[in-house]
Amino acid sequence: MPDSPSRSLRLGIAGPVGVGKSSLIATLCRALGDELALGVITNDIYTDEDARFLRSAGVLAPERIRAVETGACPHTAIRDDVTANLLAVEDLEQDFAPLDLVLIESGGDNLTATFSPALVDAQLFVLDVAGGGDVARKGGPGIARADLLIVNKTDLAPHVGVDVSAMVADARTARAGAPVIALSRHDPHSVAQLRAWVLALVDRHRSGDHTPIDPGPMAPHSHAHDDDHDHDAHHEHPHDADDHHDHG
Repeated sequence: MPDSPSRSLRLGIAGPVGVGKSSLIATLCRALGDELALGVITNDIYTDEDARFLRSAGVLAPERIRAVETGACPHTAIRDDVTANLLAVEDLEQDFAPLDLVLIESGGDNLTATFSPALVDAQLFVLDVAGGGDVARKGGPGIARADLLIVNKTDLAPHVGVDVSAMVADARTARAGAPVIALSRHDPHSVAQLRAWVLALVDRHRSGDHTPIDPGPMAPHSHAHDDDHDHDAHHEHPHDADDHHDHG
């Protein structure tokens, strides 16, 4: 995917079911809406529920929030065949040009989901404290190599017996020191950290100083009752052909 500061920065947001991806997008829209022109693409298998949630929250004009119904496991539409999402992003950019930032929410998957660099310029991976304090240690390409890891819902930590400092320390170890933000939408300081990180990324994109990095393929996995839907870590994607690389 060629770098092009003339188009929007496309930022993917992935993570397991229930970690607060849609609420995180709402928080970003509120924090950035006064200074950036925004658009949102959501992904669900058979519904537009996340898009409807964001529209009802009033964080953006409803027509700036588009839904993709993937009809398949969530990572397929953000990694294996990004066509539907790419068309949705391009339509949004054409309808509301110029956009500064398009947020693309993955459908909820597991710890293996990553976005293709053919779709996004950078990606966040989201965990939450309610999923357990040990989750960050379990690794995976999203946790280890996304541009930013969010440890979300820190305000819930006292209620679920999680030590946020220890969880963040584990996350930083898993990421070899790459950025981690402990976030609560009720904590202005953490929201300001996230806002500053995104604004700095937008600036690097505009100046041509940001290069999308592929966090790597998902780990081998399968889906129950779906013998035809297996992914091996050693495979190539058609959309990668022009980039002359594979995911071994």
